Amino acid sequence: MTNLLVALLLIIAIIVIVWYLVKRLSALVVNAVLGLLLLVLINFLHIMQWMGKPDLGYDVATILICALGGVPGVLILVLLSILGISI
Repeated sequence: MTNLLVALLLIIAIIVIVWYLVKRLSALVVNAVLGLLLLVLINFLHIMQWMGKPDLGYDVATILICALGGVPGVLILVLLSILGISI
């Protein structure tokens, strides 16, 4: 009887942990995709040139910051570019 109870509690714990991780991972993936789309949109519309600055470009560092940071990462890149700090 106790073996069945322990197994049932273990299964419930595993289901809760997997559900939590999937929920967090989906939010991170959506944020990364939105960040990359925002980078493409900023470069496509040449928004940085409206402010007299060059486009952000597509190098490895920029793409990684946008993919890992998402929308806040793109905003940080734009702010750094406006301030004259290049990555």
